[in-house]
Amino acid sequence: MYQLSICHLYPDLLNLYGDHGNIQALKKRMEWRGIEAIVYPVSLGDMFSPSDYDIVFIGGGQDYEQGILHTDLMERKKEGIREAVENDVVFLCICGGYQLMGLYYKTSGGDEIPCLGIMNHWTIGNEKRMIGDLIFSIEGLDQEPNGYVVGFENHSGRTYLGEGVSPLGKVIYGFGNNGEDGFEGARYKNVFCSYSHGSLLPKNPALTDELITLALKRKYKDFVSLQPLDDHLETKARENLIKRFIRK
Repeated sequence: MYQLSICHLYPDLLNLYGDHGNIQALKKRMEWRGIEAIVYPVSLGDMFSPSDYDIVFIGGGQDYEQGILHTDLMERKKEGIREAVENDVVFLCICGGYQLMGLYYKTSGGDEIPCLGIMNHWTIGNEKRMIGDLIFSIEGLDQEPNGYVVGFENHSGRTYLGEGVSPLGKVIYGFGNNGEDGFEGARYKNVFCSYSHGSLLPKNPALTDELITLALKRKYKDFVSLQPLDDHLETKARENLIKRFIRK
C-alpha cells in the first residue's frame, strides 16, 4: 500500500477561511483509493525536517498571526523548507503562505518584511482588499470545463512574479495575484501557490489529484496513475458556479 506524509505548517495560526479544507480533501481522496495519509502538525518551536514529508501545506493568516510565527519560520524552518522545495517535495501554499514563500512583503505603510526568499515573487500591501469568487484556468489540467478552477479570494496584498516563477493560472473571473496582469498564483518546481482559500481543493478534485500524483511519483518509482473516482457532484457544483459568474 502506498503512503504519503503531509506536513501542515502552523495549523493553529494559519487556518484562515477554512484552509484546513485543503488538508481534508487531500486526505479523503487518498483514503478513498486505499492510500495511507498521515498528517503531521508542525508549529511554533518545532523543527522542520525536509526528508520527512511528501506534501507540505501552508495556509493563510492575518498580519497578526503571521507576525507571531515570522521569527520561528525564518530561524527554525527556512533552510529545511528551501531544501524540501529544491528536492521536489510537493507544496501547496495559500494566501499568506503564498506570500511567505516570496522575497518580501511591503506593507501599505512602506515597511518591508523579509520572507523566505525561496521563490522570486514579492507582495505589496494595499488598503483596498480584493474579495470574491475566483475562477482561473490551469493549462493542461484535466478538469471540465476547460481546466477551470474555482475558489474564493480575500487579500489586500498584490503579488508580482519575477523570473523563474510561472503563474499557476490565468484569471477568468476575479482579481488573482494583483488585479492587473490577469494571472493567479505561482508555480515553481512542485510548489503550487494560490490566493484561493480552503475551498480550493474540495471544489477542484483534478487539482487535488495532481498534487497527490506528483507526490506519489516522486516517492514510488512503480507508481503510474491514480484510479478514477466519481466526481460528478463536485463537477456539477463547479459548473454551476462558473455559469453564475461568467456571462456569455
